[in-house]
Amino acid sequence: MARSHGLEIFDVQLRREPIGMVLRVVIDRPATGAIEAPEDSVGIEECQRVSHDLSALLDVEDEFGQQELDETYTLEVSSPGLDRPLRHEGDYRRFEGRLAKLVTSEPIGRQSAFAGRIKGVEEGSVLLEEGRKTHRVPLAKIKRGQLDVEF
Repeated sequence: MARSHGLEIFDVQLRREPIGMVLRVVIDRPATGAIEAPEDSVGIEECQRVSHDLSALLDVEDEFGQQELDETYTLEVSSPGLDRPLRHEGDYRRFEGRLAKLVTSEPIGRQSAFAGRIKGVEEGSVLLEEGRKTHRVPLAKIKRGQLDVEF
């Protein structure tokens, strides 16, 4: 269904929240291979269209409807946001040139938190430029990565 709008599913979560059960679907544009700017992100109009179509599909199909949940739920459709998570090598390549924050599972040179501009991926490591220094952070040791919002 997301593909019919030229989009892809980035994440799906089903969580109990103060308002009740929430089915959260996060949509994104497929990677094009080009360096992407913040203005290339998914907009409110796309979220509304997908939400409308997905809601109708869920009502008809009942594959993930109230019967399986045994209660009502709220559907939310959103984009990954400006501070989106970076999950795999393709994300670091896709957002080359953008600011990011990384946390590693173990220290690298006595440091486990990094912030800087993504310069690329080389030999299994993310190159992160912080001022005059370039950090080589092995992809296998990245516990959490996300884009940093630029103003």
